[in-house]
Amino acid sequence: MNYKKLAEKLLPGEYPALAFYEEKYPPRALEKGAEVTRLAPSPTGFIHLGNLFVAIANERIAHQSGGVLYLRIEDTDLKRKVDGAVEAVKNALRYFDIKFDEGAEIEGAENAYAPYYQRQRAEIYRAFAKDLIARGRAYPCFCTEEELTALREEQTAKKEITGYYGKYAKCRDLTEEEIDRKLAEGKPFVIRLRSLGNPENKLKFRDRIKGEITVTENDQDVVILKSDGIPTYHFAHAIDDHFMRTTLVLRGEEWLASLPIHIELFDALGFERPRYGHNCSLMKQDGETRRKLSKRKDPELSLEFYRMEGYYPRAVKVYMLTLLNSNFEEWYLKNPDAPLENFKFSVEKMGKSGALFDLDKLNDISKNELAKLSAPEMLVFLKAWAEEYGSEAQQAYFKDETYLTRVLDLCMGTSGKKRRKDFTTAKQAVEFIAYFFEKTARIDEYRVNNADRTAILQDFLASYNNSDDAQVWFSKVKAVAGAHGFAAEMKDYKQNPEAYKGSVADVAEVLRIAVTGKANTPDLWSIMQILGEKETRARIDAAKE
Repeated sequence: MNYKKLAEKLLPGEYPALAFYEEKYPPRALEKGAEVTRLAPSPTGFIHLGNLFVAIANERIAHQSGGVLYLRIEDTDLKRKVDGAVEAVKNALRYFDIKFDEGAEIEGAENAYAPYYQRQRAEIYRAFAKDLIARGRAYPCFCTEEELTALREEQTAKKEITGYYGKYAKCRDLTEEEIDRKLAEGKPFVIRLRSLGNPENKLKFRDRIKGEITVTENDQDVVILKSDGIPTYHFAHAIDDHFMRTTLVLRGEEWLASLPIHIELFDALGFERPRYGHNCSLMKQDGETRRKLSKRKDPELSLEFYRMEGYYPRAVKVYMLTLLNSNFEEWYLKNPDAPLENFKFSVEKMGKSGALFDLDKLNDISKNELAKLSAPEMLVFLKAWAEEYGSEAQQAYFKDETYLTRVLDLCMGTSGKKRRKDFTTAKQAVEFIAYFFEKTARIDEYRVNNADRTAILQDFLASYNNSDDAQVWFSKVKAVAGAHGFAAEMKDYKQNPEAYKGSVADVAEVLRIAVTGKANTPDLWSIMQILGEKETRARIDAAKE
């Protein structure tokens, strides 16, 4: 077989010498120890928590070492491509403050290793595929989908490993005449790697996360170029990681099964392999069992979920770091307000087994992080969420920012010694403060009967004066309580509860629900001060009915 002649038949035309690409994409001029990492999503329009999980790790590793993080778009599968998906990826990761140094549509970057879209790099892949054919390391395969399906069914029936290898690689040893005839007939073909592996051989491999592992040598003749001349992921990623000078590839542990293929591809291409680290999957407790987060079952897998709900970006990053590095939580407890960049991230401290994702724990962290904000900072955060995801009514809350700042000062306790932690997300916070802007539906039920409720509200209105300070205001509430059979002093009620209908706390709750619709709110006197006398009276009047 004249392999050089075959290469010309399969991929006709002139391609640059392979050395050209080595010169075009030279090793990066970085300090020793600097890491080059990447995020390489497919443009499907769905970016998920796993992407953020690995993006945070890659960003920390690259930037704390003085290296580079770049964005590559693996768009070889046109069937899955979604318009606007790249912008969606960038927007989602920008929200969580993931900064790329270069890559697809990264404005202002030098982008010396472009293009970063795989479909735009087709010439490079074909040049290397042609070289592999010319060296006898790749060959054309004319098998149809129907033939491949039948092959898999036969292997399954015989309980053998499925795939295209050994005696099942039907096109591996086609003669030159057979190939010429099939080409003349116009039969479509793919290009497969001619594997030299032996499945009886074992390879020792040092995974940066999992440590020393043993894998079986690859013997699969995998497809490297599809029938349209576009590469498969396996082939493209090997060439791209080499010429983008990636030093460390962090990826999900589901890729461990493909590691032998990738090792052989790098060796066949004559490239030095980057180091690999296979991170653990994000798991969820589902009853008595743990399972991987699912796109179909778990809305919290999508990054859009966190933006729509309005999770504070730093809170999500803090929680992700607790899952990524075993010593982060201890550091965070000692340095709760420090920039997250101060934490020394370590690949070796990444988890070797599934990380349990707990939305309740994220909510607790989010409450703590939001409680650290000032009222003006919170206003900016909530306003940004409302402009993108809020209703027209919610967006109107931000017309009077002076008024809103007073609301947030009260709800967050910024003027007191102890900060409140009522807010979990922007969505929940905006819904929480709604009663300051509009008469909301009553959420909680009154615990007193209708006759007492009407009498309490009527008598309170008779004595209510918005200019009263908090002490005078509360003395009037106690007077109303005493007039209607409720204990004006809590100590009296505790000593002899049977003597009263209830306590002053029950009377205050009637007023609170009448004004806000809720039984639990920040200080009621302060709420009435913010609402003003006219609005307060109107709400209490309406609640009497």
